[in-house]
Amino acid sequence: MLYMDLEYCKGVLFVRLDGCLTKRNTSRINNYLTPVIQKHQIKYLVYNLFSVSKIDESGIDAILRTKYEIKKNQGTIYLCEVPEHIQNQIKRLRVKQMMSERMVFESLQV
Repeated sequence: MLYMDLEYCKGVLFVRLDGCLTKRNTSRINNYLTPVIQKHQIKYLVYNLFSVSKIDESGIDAILRTKYEIKKNQGTIYLCEVPEHIQNQIKRLRVKQMMSERMVFESLQV
């Protein structure tokens, strides 16, 4: 099961994921989050992966798709609070990582 909590604050969309980001449930990102990014032309997206217990190639691909949507809007995507057990899997994303949502927010100065 995957839970997704969205919060929009001063131009930044925070996406907090909880559970397994696998082929079985990436549709939540692909069918809900991607259209939100397109419709509202979101420029900054922060994934908080603290509570992600598992991620597979489909999960990586779902994050990549949102990365490309953000790039279309001349924006940036960030990952924060990435658990050690998925660090190696997300390296190919080539996404900026920060320790916390607050650090991302402060660095954007929005």
